[in-house]
Amino acid sequence: MRLGELAERLGCELRGDASIEVDGVGPIEAAGPGQVTFVANQRYQKYLATTRAAAVILASDAPEVATASLRCADPYLAFARAIEVFYRPLEVAPGVHPTAVVAASAAIGADCSIGPYAVIGERVRIGAGARIAAHVVIYPESTIGERFTAHAHVTVRERTVIGNGVILHAGVVIGSDGFGYVAEGRGVRKIIQAGNVVIEDDVEIGANATVDRAAVGSTVLRRGVKLDNLVMIAHGCEIGEGSMLAAQVGLSGSTRIGRFVRMGGQVGSAGHLTIGDGAQVGAQSGVANSVAAGAVVGGYPAVDITVWRRMVAALPRLPEVLRRLRRIEKRLGIAQSGAAGGGED
Repeated sequence: MRLGELAERLGCELRGDASIEVDGVGPIEAAGPGQVTFVANQRYQKYLATTRAAAVILASDAPEVATASLRCADPYLAFARAIEVFYRPLEVAPGVHPTAVVAASAAIGADCSIGPYAVIGERVRIGAGARIAAHVVIYPESTIGERFTAHAHVTVRERTVIGNGVILHAGVVIGSDGFGYVAEGRGVRKIIQAGNVVIEDDVEIGANATVDRAAVGSTVLRRGVKLDNLVMIAHGCEIGEGSMLAAQVGLSGSTRIGRFVRMGGQVGSAGHLTIGDGAQVGAQSGVANSVAAGAVVGGYPAVDITVWRRMVAALPRLPEVLRRLRRIEKRLGIAQSGAAGGGED
């Protein structure tokens, strides 16, 4: 493909030779001749002088460079679209592998592929164009829409409802029992998890993530939700449209996440609280209370992000502050309290 054609397809302004041949994409520090790369972060500006790439995607107002460039408002988005132009997915032929087990009462749509040792339970409904890899298990009475992708070893428990265009990566478990127990005398009684999981259109769930079924009602992932690897969604939670949860986020039961929320890696949330539309939670934060719509919070317990940053900045100075306080107390003849102790004079 010529660079001019790529610029047109991406909607970018071309600065350079339109006849340059390009055949792929690559990271700026490793891209070679014939590849297109990008810079959207200041830390990678240093590679512009040494890159061997055929062209680089840059912001419209970025300084001029020796390499041919494609200019746009959002270089990262344009690069994502460039990947789509050159990427060639594996071809998967429709059909049912001889080792797969498909219940006689299951209804499988047109152009579906069901891989080795997959198991499709009784009264399952799967729409057209599904790609179901090896060892996937779909329990009875589940309903799945069109263009469903389940990678190897996915498990979908009974009565799950899944929309169109959903992608489940390897090892995902949908609809396992929620962690529901109640004390009974000197023992513990299991609370039957009689609900299900509902996943709307265009949801993508990363490898080995889990979404538990509700005790009653449904655990719900709204349209366009994206979960990273190893995310755990407890029973009865609801995640709003377009929200994105990074790796190892854990939500306790009945947490309500609004629309377009962003949660960084390893965030933990207490149960029965609400995180409002558009809120952002910094990585490794502990959310102990509800978060207002549009708020940006971090730390444990999670507080306004500017407060948390000041707290973190102050921590290394605490030993010296305590030493100074003790010296002042000595000069003033004030008895040292336990709260001010712990530091050297």
